Parts: sequence; structure tokens; C-alpha cells
Amino acid sequence: MDKYIGKRLDGRYEIRELIGIGGMANVYKGYDIVENRPVAVKILRDEYMGNEEFLRRFRNESKAVATLSHPNIVKVYDVSFSQKMHSIVMEYIDGITLKEFIDQQGKLSWKETLHFTVQVLRALQHAHDNGIVHRDIKPQNIMLLSDGTIKVTDFGIARFARSNTKTITDRAIGSVHYISPEQAQGGVIDEKTDIYSVGVMMYEMLTGKLPFDAESPVSVALKQIQSQPVRPIALNPEIPEGLEAITMRAMQKDPARRYQSAAEMLRDIDEFKKNPSISFAYKYLTTPEAAPVHANAAEGHTRSRTAVHSANVAAAQKLGKKHAAPEPPAQDEDDDFDEPRRIPFLSVLTGITVAFVLVSAIFVGTMFYFNNPFQTVENVKAPDLVGQKFDSVKYDPTYADVEIRVERKEFNDKYENGEIYEQNPKAGRDIKKGSVIEVKVSAGAQVMTLMDLSGMEVNEAYTALKAKGLEKVNEMRVYSDTVAEGYVVKTDPEPNTQVGPDTEIQVFVSMGRENKMLSIPNVEGMNVTDAKRLLKNFKISIGKVESVESDLPPGTIVKQYPEEGAEVPQGSSIDVEISSGDGDLQKLSIAITLPKIDSLVTVEAWLDGVLIHEEKMTPAQQEDTKWEKAYEGYGTQTLEIRINGVLYQSFEVDFDEGKHRKEVDNSEMFTSGVPESSGGEDSSSSEEPEDEE
Repeated sequence: MDKYIGKRLDGRYEIRELIGIGGMANVYKGYDIVENRPVAVKILRDEYMGNEEFLRRFRNESKAVATLSHPNIVKVYDVSFSQKMHSIVMEYIDGITLKEFIDQQGKLSWKETLHFTVQVLRALQHAHDNGIVHRDIKPQNIMLLSDGTIKVTDFGIARFARSNTKTITDRAIGSVHYISPEQAQGGVIDEKTDIYSVGVMMYEMLTGKLPFDAESPVSVALKQIQSQPVRPIALNPEIPEGLEAITMRAMQKDPARRYQSAAEMLRDIDEFKKNPSISFAYKYLTTPEAAPVHANAAEGHTRSRTAVHSANVAAAQKLGKKHAAPEPPAQDEDDDFDEPRRIPFLSVLTGITVAFVLVSAIFVGTMFYFNNPFQTVENVKAPDLVGQKFDSVKYDPTYADVEIRVERKEFNDKYENGEIYEQNPKAGRDIKKGSVIEVKVSAGAQVMTLMDLSGMEVNEAYTALKAKGLEKVNEMRVYSDTVAEGYVVKTDPEPNTQVGPDTEIQVFVSMGRENKMLSIPNVEGMNVTDAKRLLKNFKISIGKVESVESDLPPGTIVKQYPEEGAEVPQGSSIDVEISSGDGDLQKLSIAITLPKIDSLVTVEAWLDGVLIHEEKMTPAQQEDTKWEKAYEGYGTQTLEIRINGVLYQSFEVDFDEGKHRKEVDNSEMFTSGVPESSGGEDSSSSEEPEDEE
């Protein structure tokens, strides 16, 4: 049995089952007993604990994802690095990989392809905006939920774009079927590398095949560098031309010819979704044009005359003629640079008159040929074309008596893409044989991706919906502990869902925190940590803590104020007295060196889960960056220093011996400011100092 299953990490994450085995880490399904939610726990395998490269990649993943917050990127709740184990606690995703879905379906429709691609690009744009390049985009790293939402995972080889350091393994890392040519060559890697991988994914979704495959990874990598893929439309004729153009531009060998950002690619996709029949002006789908021939026309003309002369000489010799060979023909007048000869005026006038008469005769003859005024044109009935596919009727011999032209193509919810929904003249009318019937063709129902409105002011949200043509909006007012009154909590359908003009959008608007009265539970006799967890379920916190002498074990709550059963508003706090044990409390002064942050932050000191000191300051403006405070305690306790709620350092404090030892140091994460907290008040992301590459 796996040694981790059944264990509890950091006192809160229960490891329940092994759900994935990766190249450097195993993934377990766990349960967070504090937040009451399932989690995924990624643990570095034991054999790589001594491998600096794998340790670096594992820490890179935690740092990369911890800085990101996007609905299409897997969330990281907690990290823990120690000498015995490296783990990342992440959002648990109940779904399958996009690769598994493609294998099940064979190939995807272009609408499904767009649905998934748009979400991937939005996730990448967020990562790129934060200076992070994924470098291993492939369908195996895309998780698909049952509602169609995708989550980008596995930032194990991600790199901060601003980083200039490299290792040998950075040169051609990534999955060989999806890596860009510059990755395969060990060249410069940036955001456009991820764009190429997205293009390969689109190719695979649309055709069911990879653009390049071979017996060995090296052969595949060489094809990525040197070969051109078969056009997607040759493998799947149902692919719209505009979508093929987008795919091929993303897969350009030269990064300068690719989309320069995910946002730029999303703009073209939006244009395509508005008009699926759009044709982009990209010249990537045709072979290079032949060199212009007119540049060598004169040379070719000269060669032709020389060849004729040579043939004449050969013929003369063959016939045994005694006279001299004919002279080569003289050059055309245009080839000489002599003074032009004068042409008599009368000759010019005569030539013009003859040319005019000749052209007029040709014109009149042509008119009589095609439009004989003495010929009677047969009448026919205008056929009924509405509801039929334009591509079908255009070449159908049934309609050979009329010419069918497209007046315009636009979205129509009642007719499928390519169907005729209106014609002029109407069906049944008498028209001349050969007349033109103009038709309007449907581009299908207009669909768009619902934007994320959460956290947006309600009027601003309504304006954004109206701008997209979504006017069927229902409002529902709800209480929220986290969203301010008058701001959007969520929507139904959820963000990134495909919707149309007739889709009803339910907008949930916050009424602020519900002012509930709660009954205080009894926490006397419990230790502070367990009491804090219990009170959190009641949305009550522990306020002032006072130590008193007692026969109870140290850290046990002796008295609470108010007492059990008292009614208090939600969000209130209670004061407690805790036992100091039989011995006297020991005092210890500890100085912490703070990072040089030039913004106002809140520095907190927590002793065994209880807030002891709190101070607002700008560390860079302090004369002395050391933050020294006195602490009282007994035995061995844990001291945590947090900055804006994010764990900075933690210490094991031995009050009996008057010593303290640093256990966790996340100071490297604070070199460019304060990172965002990934788990609220109880989260304690920790990371050992990483060696310089």
C-alpha cells in the first residue's frame, strides 16, 4: 500500500487515494478537513528528492501557479517543502484530460475546438501577462470538466519570461509532438512558443491527427523544424477556411509570422465567430508564387530569335545550299535607342478611324449575339430556395434556368449555417429564364462566450452584457460574505459558457453580509487550535488571549467570554483564558528581519495559531528592518510571521530553553513585493530557499 494513503499532511489534508502517476510526482485525491472540500495533492516522488533539477521544476510549478488566479488555471491552495517531502495542494478537478476526450471522439467539431481553444488562450494570456510562459501546452495538460470548462495544469517546466537564467534541460524541454521549432532547436522561448503549441492542439482537435509523427522523438522534432504539415482542410473538408487560416498562422515556423500574443489570436477568433465565412488575408495556405516572368521577357525574346536563326542555319546546311546562311533577324524597334521616326498625321487619323469602326462593329455584333432584341425569352417560375443549402442548389441542374447569387451572409437563429433564409424574387413569381435570384444565407446561430462578471458593479455588468447583444437578463439579490453590496456574485450560465442572443442570463447581485445572530458554542476544555477550527464554522474568531495558571494542560482554554449560548452577530470574536500549566510562563524576545517592501503592509505574529502582535508599516522606510517583539509561552510552540496574510517565516520556539529555530523561510518570494495569498487566513504557503540556478 502507498505510504501516504491514510496519512494527514500538515494536520489538515487527508490523503485518500492515488489518482495519477507523473514523470516526477504522484497525484493523490485528498480532503481538506478545515475547508471541507476535496483537494488534489501533488507529491514529489522519493527518488527525485535528491535531484536538483526535479526539485527546481517542482518549486517552479508552485511559484508559477501561486502567482496566477484565473478560472481556466488550476488553483494552488497550499505548498509545503521540507527535507522529507515536497507537496503542492491544488484544486481537485473531477474530469478527464482533453487528450482522452479527443481520443474518444476521433475529431472534434469546429465549434467544440473553438470552445476549448478560447479558454486555453485566456488562461495563457493571464499567465503571459504575469510574465510566465508554460512551455508544455498539450491536451494531456488540459483537464476537461463535465460542464465543458477546461483547466490548464502542470506548470512544472514553466519559466518566468523575465528570467535570463537557463539550464541544459531548458533547451528542448516539452512534449515533442507539440513543441515549437525554436524549442526543438534550443532557441529563445517566449509567449509565441505557447501559441505554436495551441496551434498544434487545434490541428489535432479539427483533424483527429497530429501534424507531425514519426517513429522516434528526434524525427518528430526534426519535422517540427523542417517540414510543413498537410493542410487541415485536406484531412477534414468540413473545416471553415477562416478557422484553418487561424490554425496555420499559429503554427508558423517563424515566430515573427505567428500571432504575437494570445489576445491577438483571440481577436481573430472573435471575428471568425461573428462571421464563420470570413477569409483572412494570410498567405500561409498557398505555395510561394512563381517569380514574375516579365523581368526576363526581353531576354527570352532574344533567345527565341537566336534559336530561330540557329534552326535556319542548320536547315540550310542540311539542304546543301551554297549561298551564305541567312542573317539573324534584326532587333525590334523597341530594342533600339535611335531617334523615333516621324509618322504622317493623315496616316494616324486614318488608323484611328478604322480602329473605331472595327471596335464598334465587334461591340454591336456581340450585343446581338448575347441579347438578340428580336428573340423571345421564355418565362419560368422562380424556384423555392428557402431552407435549402446554398452549396447544394448552386450547382444543382434543377435550377439551371436561373442564376443564384448570395446577397449577404449573416447570423440567423432559425436556420443552420449555409441555409438560404430569404430570396428575391420570391418563390412562384414569373421571371425570365436566366434571371438572377439573390439569396440571403444563414451563418448559423450567433454564439459567444459569456464573460466573467463576478466582482463587477451591477450597472457596469449590464452594460457589458448589452454590448454583446445579451439583453435577456434576470437579477437575483443574495447575501454574500465576500462580495460588496451592489456587485455581481456570480452568473448562471457560468463564465466561459457558449451563449446566444436568446439565452437568459441570471445575474446574482450581492446584498452584502447577512447580519445573522449566532449562538456561541462551548470551547472550554479545548486547545486553542481545535477551538479556532470549531469557531470558524460559526464564522466566529478568537480575539484577546490571556494566560492564567491552571491545573489543565498548557494551551487549554479555561474560560471564554461571552459564555456558551450567548447570541452574537456573525463575524464577532470571543476572548479566552488559556492555561499556562503548572509552571510559570517564560518570556522570550525574537527579532525578525523584514523584507525591504516599499508599500504599506500588515505584519502579524501568530503563536500556535493565536494572533499575538499586529502592526502596519512600510518596512523599507524603517531605520532598522528588524521587527523585535516579546513573546510568552511554555514548552515548545510554533511562531509564524505573516505579511498581508502570507507566511513569511516560521520558527520553533523553545520557551524552556530560551531558544528559537527557523523552520520555514519564504523570504525569496517577497523580493519583488508581497505575493497574493492563496488560501485565506489559515493558509500557510511555505517554501524552502531555492538554490540559485
